[in-house]
Amino acid sequence: MEGLGITFIIAFFIFIVVIIAKGIVIVKEAQVVIIERFGKYQETLRPGINWIIPVMDKPHLMEWRQSREYMDGAGRTRSVPYIEMRDVIDMRETVYDFPRQNVITRDNVGIEINALLYFQITDPEKAVYQVESLPTAIEKLTQTTLRNIIGEMDLDQTLTSREIINGKLQVILDDASNKWGVKVNRVELQDIIPPAAIREAMEKQMKAERDRRAMVTEAEGTKTAQILKAEAVREAAIKQAEGEKQAAILEAEGQAEAKIKVAQAEAQSVKIVAESVAQSSNPASYMISLKYIEALTAMTEGKDNKIIYMPYEASNVLGAVAAIKDLTGGSPSIQAK
Repeated sequence: MEGLGITFIIAFFIFIVVIIAKGIVIVKEAQVVIIERFGKYQETLRPGINWIIPVMDKPHLMEWRQSREYMDGAGRTRSVPYIEMRDVIDMRETVYDFPRQNVITRDNVGIEINALLYFQITDPEKAVYQVESLPTAIEKLTQTTLRNIIGEMDLDQTLTSREIINGKLQVILDDASNKWGVKVNRVELQDIIPPAAIREAMEKQMKAERDRRAMVTEAEGTKTAQILKAEAVREAAIKQAEGEKQAAILEAEGQAEAKIKVAQAEAQSVKIVAESVAQSSNPASYMISLKYIEALTAMTEGKDNKIIYMPYEASNVLGAVAAIKDLTGGSPSIQAK
């Protein structure tokens, strides 16, 4: 009997230990756990050590979307979404990569769009009880909203207005998912893929535009080169004209200076002659002698023998000039005839 009592006590003690161990729940940072007691919401466990009553309290399982990447036949990376059941709710920002979907623009062009959605759970109780499947609800809401926005835009506007589309999507999704305890932080369009025929036409258009820009650039370059060449020729002509002008000015100044020097020399010569005439006792004879000297100089130019024949009567006149030998250079022989 005593052995049975000891066994019962040990079993009860083990049961208590197991119950306590089963009731300890450790929640990691940035996560919460929704606890239900007999299927009814009981409490939200915050990060740290928590204790619940086993069997009576159970964590609520929540759908969570994951994606698995793989390589397709064309060598491109594809992601396949799948649903995973978790007993914890992550409060951090989460990224949903939605698969490509077909949408139609306002001008009836079918395109494929792939979107990224960044959202964060702000109220875990609402995220669990206000919507049946939060990932599915967000995905369907994003798809329908995207179709509505793209349906109001042309293809060209869709391809060039990603920021506008992202902004509209974020505002609409954030407002609609607010009652689910979700905050949509950002929406990004990854790929906008038009049909093959449209892509081919766009490539041809882009090639034509590039060719046109190349021709315009080449024409502008040729124009600039011709303008620079004309300016260079004009500058060279201006420099040449300025050089010729400066040369003419310098030549004229040189000639003027030479004439001034000649005039000064002549004036000095006249002054010396005047002084000599004034000092001479026979000015008339002196002047006649100068004239004879000038005539003799003209006569000796071009003569090879340097011999001058003069009238006999001129010897008296030449004798009156003491410097006749110096004036004739001592070279000519004078003979009286």
